[in-house]
Amino acid sequence: MEAECETRCGDTRTALHLIGHAEDVLAAGSDHLNPEWMDWFSPVRLAAFKGNTQLQAGHLPQARTTLLHVLEELPADEDKQRTVVLGDLAAVEAAVGHAQDACGYASRALDQLGITWYATGMDRVREVRRALAPWQHEQCVRDLDEQLYGWGTTVSALTG
Repeated sequence: MEAECETRCGDTRTALHLIGHAEDVLAAGSDHLNPEWMDWFSPVRLAAFKGNTQLQAGHLPQARTTLLHVLEELPADEDKQRTVVLGDLAAVEAAVGHAQDACGYASRALDQLGITWYATGMDRVREVRRALAPWQHEQCVRDLDEQLYGWGTTVSALTG
């Protein structure tokens, strides 16, 4: 959590250091059990935070690798987290100028948001759409706009 705060404050170097320390602690294991209320945290969740921090730091190849691994390892019931990871992957692709790939990941996130609403996931998709402004006349971006501003997404947001 401290690493996420550092990322949001723009200190990605400290955040990546903290994440590295957390990875070391998880790898070493512990004799102490986690509190019951901390059942949401896992190595794959830590990796998702790491991928987002790498994205924010501009370490795009590393972010792509980390986030693709997270997508493969994410449990099937982690639908909300999946939307965030897909949004982050879309952001990576937008940042490197791969509009088609960015739209593909963003579209997958929107498909999932239509099933399981999550405001954070939608925020990530909207950030990607803003990053795709230079390609706004490309068909993939127009298709994404249609999906993003379509009736199904609106209804899902209102009922979620």
